[in-house]
This record gives sequence, C-alpha cells and structure tokens, in this order.
Amino acid sequence: MWLGATPAHADLKLCNTTASRVGVSIGYKDMEGWASEGWWNIASHTCETLLKGVLIGRFYYIHAVDYDRGGEWAGRLFMCTDDKSFTIRDTADCEKRGHKRTGFFEVDTGEERDWTVRLTDPDGEAKSQ
Repeated sequence: MWLGATPAHADLKLCNTTASRVGVSIGYKDMEGWASEGWWNIASHTCETLLKGVLIGRFYYIHAVDYDRGGEWAGRLFMCTDDKSFTIRDTADCEKRGHKRTGFFEVDTGEERDWTVRLTDPDGEAKSQ
C-alpha cells in the first residue's frame, strides 16, 4: 500500500475571537518592497487566511477595526490604507498619494512557516501563535 505525502499547509491566518465583526488589513515586505493590503471582513468567532503559502518573512503588520463597537488594533509602524479594498506598494507619502496613513502592530512569526494571529476583546490584546 502506498501512502502519498500531503503538502503541509503554511499560511498567515487571523482569528477574530471577539463578539464584533472586524475589518483587517495587513502589511509586509516582499521581494518588491513594502506592501499593504485590505480589507478582510471577518465575522465574530471566525478565522480567515490573509496570506496563502509559506511565509516569506519573519515580520508582518496588522491593523484591524471593530465595526460593531468602534475602536481598532493599531501600532506604531505606519503604512498606507484606503477605505475600500486595496493593495498599495510603498509606505512613503501616503496622504500625498491619496491614501490614509495608518498605524499597524507588528507580528513576529519567529520565522515559522505557518502563523495565526488572534484578535481578542478590548480587555485583552492581539495574540499570535
């Protein structure tokens, strides 16, 4: 009997463990430089894959907005975003290029091939594993 090898799944996922719907954008650096993408609309208590495949970097950056209660998960690294679906290259001069300048928090994957970020309710913090 032959057993076939199944390729390992390696993705960057985000799980929304809050009671709210959230909007999520991601930033990363690849071979072409810095990029930001959004928006993933993630229902309460569900997970979505943000990037499919083996992770190419150690650090990724997340910005999320709580649609139902207001507030956001943000950080000190600024990248460009838009109100509607977007993919934006480069982080410089966001406003001059017609975008918003938005703070993202850092996710250190420790060079793992697969990673999940969990957004928690306001009394908690965003957690990674």
